[in-house]
Amino acid sequence: MSLSMYQASVPVFVRLLSNLSSVLEKAVTSAEARNIDPSVFINARLAPDMFPLARQVQIAADAAKTCAALLAGIEVPSYPDTETTFPELQARIAKTIDFIKSVPAEKIDGSEARTITLKRRDKETVFQGQPYLLTYVFPNFFFHITTAYAILRHNGVDIGKRDYLGQF
Repeated sequence: MSLSMYQASVPVFVRLLSNLSSVLEKAVTSAEARNIDPSVFINARLAPDMFPLARQVQIAADAAKTCAALLAGIEVPSYPDTETTFPELQARIAKTIDFIKSVPAEKIDGSEARTITLKRRDKETVFQGQPYLLTYVFPNFFFHITTAYAILRHNGVDIGKRDYLGQF
């Protein structure tokens, strides 16, 4: 039995974004219990040259929605990066999950060889669908999910590997 591009992408994005949502809920609970202004977590970063928590969540969500749209050959929705609170970040995650779940499997399946062109400030990068998903999107997506987790863990939020992986 082969693994389709849809099966390899959308359920992974939904699971990890859902897990990230749960981790953010624990951050809110931790902030309340410890009398910490939630903005401390929202603006926290692991190193001075890294993005803060809010941006990590935004980039992870963008990676998932952009990938699903490009693999499906549909327009990528644009979300402004204006979230500054946990409820706003939760809404961003929920909106992203709703979008990627709305993309029909039949539009993503068969996209292994679809040409994906990423336009950046200084250049264009061209991928085929499968390498785009496996060698570009997944490392980027997991990096930002993991960094968001690590920022909160570093700041004393009581989370562990099971929170990152979710319940099985």
